[in-house]
Amino acid sequence: MPPAKKRTRTYDPVKIRAAVTAQFGQVRRAVSGLTPEQLALPTRLGEWTVRDLAAHLTMAVAAVGRALERPEPPKADLTLLDYPSVTAPFAAAIADGARQLAAAEPDLDALYARTEEELTERLAAAPEGRVLDLRSGAMSLTDFLVTRTIELVVHTDDLNAAVPGLDIPYDRQALAACTRLLADALAAKAPGASTEVRIPPYAVVQCVEGPRHTRGTPPNVVETDPLTWIRLATGRVTWTEALADAKVSASGERADLGGLLPVLA
Repeated sequence: MPPAKKRTRTYDPVKIRAAVTAQFGQVRRAVSGLTPEQLALPTRLGEWTVRDLAAHLTMAVAAVGRALERPEPPKADLTLLDYPSVTAPFAAAIADGARQLAAAEPDLDALYARTEEELTERLAAAPEGRVLDLRSGAMSLTDFLVTRTIELVVHTDDLNAAVPGLDIPYDRQALAACTRLLADALAAKAPGASTEVRIPPYAVVQCVEGPRHTRGTPPNVVETDPLTWIRLATGRVTWTEALADAKVSASGERADLGGLLPVLA
C-alpha cells in the first residue's frame, strides 16, 4: 500500500490577512525612521543593501494586489508545501527587481504608504475563496498570504540583523504561520516519524525515515525557538552554528538535521 499523502495544514483566512497587514505595518514604521546612512548599510543577503531589502518587501506584499487584478483561475494547483520549490527559479529576477525598485523610488515612505493602502483595499474586496494566478501556478489567496508571512518575518529578521539597534517587533500570528510552514516544509522534505522537531509554542512535526514512535518520550528530539528555526530553515544560520551557540538541542541518532537544512534558500 502506498504511503498516505501528507496533508497540508490549513490557516484561518481572517487571521492570516490580519497577520500580513500587521507585520507590514511594523516594517513600514521602522523603515520610515531609517537614515540615509542606515539605508545604505549592507545586509546578509549578498549585494543587497537595507534600501534594497526594504524595497523588496513592498514588492512581496504588492504581489497580492497584482495577482488579484488578474483573471481568476478555475482552481488552485499549488499547495503551501510547493512554495519552497516553485519560488527558487525566480530568485535572480526578484533580486534584480528589488534593486531596480530601490533605485527608482527614492521616497520609501511614499512607496510603503501606497503599498499598504492598496493591500488593505484589495483584501477588503477579495472573497476568502479567491484563487490567484501567480507566475509559478495557481494558489488560493489564503495560502499565498501565508507565504507572505515568510517574506515579512524572515526579512524583518534580516533588517534587524543589518541595522544596529533596530528592533522591529514580530506579529504573533505572522511569526506562527511562518514557523509552521517552514516546519511542515521540513517534514515534507524528509518524510517519516522517527524524529520529532519541536518549535514551541507554534509547531511540532515528525520527520525522517526510521522506526515510528508511538508513545512516551520520542528517541530523537530536536527543539529550538521560532527565530532560530526560521534562521536554520532559510540558511541564515547553519546547524553547526546553532548547536555551538546552544540555540538548538538535539538528542538521538536521527536528530542531526544538518543535511536537510535549509528547506528554503
